[in-house]
Amino acid sequence: MRKDLFEKTDSARALQILKDGNKRYVTGNTLHGADYSHARSALAEKGQTPLAVVFGCSDSRVPPEIVFDMGIGELFVVRTAGNVADAISVGSVEFAVEHLHARVVLVLGHEKCGAVAAAVAGGEHGPNIGAIIREIEPSIERVRAEGGHDLNCRCEDENIRHTVSELGVSPILSRYVDEGKLLITGAKYNLISGEVNFAI
Repeated sequence: MRKDLFEKTDSARALQILKDGNKRYVTGNTLHGADYSHARSALAEKGQTPLAVVFGCSDSRVPPEIVFDMGIGELFVVRTAGNVADAISVGSVEFAVEHLHARVVLVLGHEKCGAVAAAVAGGEHGPNIGAIIREIEPSIERVRAEGGHDLNCRCEDENIRHTVSELGVSPILSRYVDEGKLLITGAKYNLISGEVNFAI
């Protein structure tokens, strides 16, 4: 675990850490031992053909390329807090399916989702965060109507299913699904084990 990422730091130092990381990436001297220089050249010349779209939460603990052990150019990643779907994010997914020929869209939620927890707790959040909360509220209403315990966990699961459903009504995406050329499905990441549960 890198100590410099968890010490209190100001904006200038945080930006410098990102700059230093990019220099290591460019030279192939990454801290994780990965050299992407050949992949960058090929992708720049031939373009991208990602295996799948991962529509995930913006949470910094859930980086899709690392979670699925994939390199650059292998996943088309769209991330929003709470993995909620709006016009821009859905359009991004549509682009990856229609123009880059991705054949799987995986909605990746995770346990202990802060956006879902905030939506469950309620309260005022301002107009922009409030827009995220409003997208999660239908999932909360469905779970509360069912009753039972583990409200946050069940709301996370329902929110994943809700986003899968939202993507499924896109005319572009639904056409590919109907033609048997696209699968839209959901999964949930366990923060401690690192395991992705595909049975959501």
